[in-house]
Amino acid sequence: MCDVPDVPAVADFIGKRLLEEREDLWFHRSMPSLAIGTKLPDAAMSVMTENGPAIVQLASKLAGRKTVVFALPGAFTGTCSTKHLPSFMRTLEAFKAKGVEEIFCVVVNDPFVLQAWGAATGSTAAGITLLADADGSFTNEIGMAFSAPAIGLYNRSNRYALVVNDGVVTHANLDAPGVCDLSTGEALLALL
Repeated sequence: MCDVPDVPAVADFIGKRLLEEREDLWFHRSMPSLAIGTKLPDAAMSVMTENGPAIVQLASKLAGRKTVVFALPGAFTGTCSTKHLPSFMRTLEAFKAKGVEEIFCVVVNDPFVLQAWGAATGSTAAGITLLADADGSFTNEIGMAFSAPAIGLYNRSNRYALVVNDGVVTHANLDAPGVCDLSTGEALLALL
């Protein structure tokens, strides 16, 4: 009988090695525009409902509320599934105690993938709202798109975590490509 590798650990190792050895494989399309005081642009996001996919406007989800918006490169990827998303599941109640009404995870994937990922990770049941930026237009508009062709990632979102009050960024943590430290739930919570 052969040993089955720990797939997320292998993916993390490969990603870190690629980043360390070939920084030229990662590139940004534009400079981030997530400064404190910035009003997030409106965007049509896809969510999965009981009746199938639906479009929601980001601005209406953020209006008049204190929320957290974080993003990651993709569903079912190693670090996203084992570190980043779980960090917000662990800190959800602590964020609520600080007045946060909802936590949104923005991913450049389709709503069908996010529905399966939410079920597989337990994040949907835990109360994290997964928003599909299916065509990446929001991610591009805020300057957080990156590609890593060597590992099959094109026009994905770099990791970031924001506290947003009535659509305006009040706290922001942005990670460098291939890193998941500043954008975790614990790191963002420490700012409040």
